[in-house]
Amino acid sequence: MTAVQGTPRDAVPARSADLALKILVAGGFGAGKTTLVGAVSEIRPLHTEERLTEVGAAVDDTGGVEGKTTTTVAMDFGRITIRAGLSLYLFGTPGQDRFWFLWDDLSEGALGAVVLADTRRLPECFPAVDYFERRALPFVVAVNCFPGARSYGADEVARALDLDRGTPVVLCDARDRDSGKEVLVRLVEHAGRRYSARQPAPVG
Repeated sequence: MTAVQGTPRDAVPARSADLALKILVAGGFGAGKTTLVGAVSEIRPLHTEERLTEVGAAVDDTGGVEGKTTTTVAMDFGRITIRAGLSLYLFGTPGQDRFWFLWDDLSEGALGAVVLADTRRLPECFPAVDYFERRALPFVVAVNCFPGARSYGADEVARALDLDRGTPVVLCDARDRDSGKEVLVRLVEHAGRRYSARQPAPVG
């Protein structure tokens, strides 16, 4: 049975914001999407999770994340205020390909996306990178630095993923609120530059 949680965290009141932006958090199975949304959200995040079953084990590659017992089947949702007048609404996408039909609806109206990467399973984030590149949606790649995993520099990851020039790659700890917030700030800055560059030059 799907577990849905979404009650306010510590009764934080909703704020009226001058600007509210929609951000997707994507990436492969077990990359840390649910963890990131939960770490940065100022409200108790909503999760739609089911326990992994023997049936799912036949289609889900759990190599490297054998300790994972649940999976997102619809989305995660959270909210964070970056500064006065600017709030981000975070929508975590399912990682497995059998749930990708939800991505089109979730990406509608989004400013941009964070693609979480696990260097132990880097090919798992290729579909998310391809998806956002095809749709020209600004995104950053956030390398979730798991304990015990081999360390790679941002340039190495960018080359391995064959990213378009200018796509930011940042190292992060999805469990840490400040680290996750820095990823989101980088995305907003990157998306702002991308959208500004698309605007026609003033006449005159």
